[in-house]
Amino acid sequence: MQRITITLDDDLISELDSFMAATGGANRSEVIRDLVRRGLSSRPEAPRNASCYGVISCAVDQSVRNLSSRVPQSRLDHHDQTVAALSVPLDHTTSIEVTVMKGRAADVQQFAEALFLERGVVHGTLGLVPVMQDRTTRHVHSHGGGPPHEHSHVRVQSSFGEGASYELKDVTPRPARR
Repeated sequence: MQRITITLDDDLISELDSFMAATGGANRSEVIRDLVRRGLSSRPEAPRNASCYGVISCAVDQSVRNLSSRVPQSRLDHHDQTVAALSVPLDHTTSIEVTVMKGRAADVQQFAEALFLERGVVHGTLGLVPVMQDRTTRHVHSHGGGPPHEHSHVRVQSSFGEGASYELKDVTPRPARR
């Protein structure tokens, strides 16, 4: 066992002490070890190359130096993966940020973990939705009287099951054969 030193703010120490009293923990070290174990075991499990959509949410203290510009910039840096973003102001300094990303599970998880480690970001959660490209069904339609084109759909999977094809690509519309 190794000894480490951590710094926690007074509010978090108060929550930790209340949790310790409610659960019967013998000391702070025991409770922190238990919480770290639980936190690590609750991380979403997915094969690294599995295609997914990730829903990332967290509370952000916008008053922390440059955080209000770093969070949107991180989404811009991943513009090819970012599907949607929502920022909901809660008070004068705090907002809830929700980002929907697509791509390989490892990439989505890496983005989320980097965000959660930022000072001023709390209550971070990541939900992964396994998907695969449906290449078995041909979909042809037209828009507004234009020429018909072919495309494929993304299919949501019930789990990151073994043997599934994990490939999520943008499909460029092509004119359909007549």
